[in-house]
Amino acid sequence: MDKVLIQTFLPLSDNRGQRFSVDWYIALSHEFNERFGGVTVYQQAPVTGLWKEEEQHTVKDELIIFEVMADKFDNIFWKRLKEQLEQQFRQESILIRSYPIQIM
Repeated sequence: MDKVLIQTFLPLSDNRGQRFSVDWYIALSHEFNERFGGVTVYQQAPVTGLWKEEEQHTVKDELIIFEVMADKFDNIFWKRLKEQLEQQFRQESILIRSYPIQIM
């Protein structure tokens, strides 16, 4: 059975180090559970993301990853969600990526 695995990476805090509301993550978890019938949230040991913002400046984020499986990737839904999350979490860009997978 072919499916799509979709991962959404969200920061735990803003650029000043202020933590975002736990309620935001809970609401997204509920939304994904209702829409996709389940969600996996990697939050016990947040992952660390590093990237070069400028040649000499590295940015570091602690992240939570939300993972869902779907029959197909709905471009309209994910584009709208990405824009909403970028505004809500005050980010230039939120990473959402998808992979085709096969369920055995």
